[in-house]
Amino acid sequence: MDRLRGRRVFVGGVGPGLGSAVVYLALSEGAGVYAAARSRDFLERLRREFSRFGELHIGAYDLSRPEGAEAAVADAATKLGGLDGVVVTAGGYAETPIEELDPSALEDLLSRNLKAHLYVVKAATKHLKPGSSIVLVTAVGGAYPAWLRRNVAYVASKAALARAVESLAAELIDKGIRVNGVAPGGMSKDFTPGGAARRPPLGAPQAPPEEVARVVIWLLADESYWVNGAVIPADGGRRLA
Repeated sequence: MDRLRGRRVFVGGVGPGLGSAVVYLALSEGAGVYAAARSRDFLERLRREFSRFGELHIGAYDLSRPEGAEAAVADAATKLGGLDGVVVTAGGYAETPIEELDPSALEDLLSRNLKAHLYVVKAATKHLKPGSSIVLVTAVGGAYPAWLRRNVAYVASKAALARAVESLAAELIDKGIRVNGVAPGGMSKDFTPGGAARRPPLGAPQAPPEEVARVVIWLLADESYWVNGAVIPADGGRRLA
């Protein structure tokens, strides 16, 4: 349980599901963690529950705005004494058939599912050194759009992020910074440490958030050093069913 010992990890867009699971597992693996989200109340609850597992800092920011992402990452680097890892779990979902596509809904999905990730990476690059790792959470639906009919805006935003992972990996490779993505399928909306009594069968429509979070932690750790520019499906094979 020491794969991230001494690492300093920023987790952005934290919510009650996957983001919380990533924070918990990173703390459990020895990392100092900074959790960023929009809701101060949620972050205070997270700190009360998870601080016993390790060094945890919080900051309430809107990462879909450039100034919010910049301020959050700068605060994290100050409080943690630098950064070695960045995870962005920010995202949103809405059913958007093309006949009903609304400009505000499209903008909201692009802001949550793409812009927030890029703004955080932009802010983080000035703090990350060789050996650092960035993990962006997209969705398996971005690669398998037939899975999500009547969801063109969501699928497009997630597909764009998956391609951005590859572009960023190519851009940052000479700096020794890895960039990878994780593409979950369906997940439970809430995470509780030790809450999943048993693992779901492969191909199940939903997984506990910690199953996906374990892939994120692996990508942050040195074990995955030779993995760069990959988007790893983490859906238990559901996309193949």
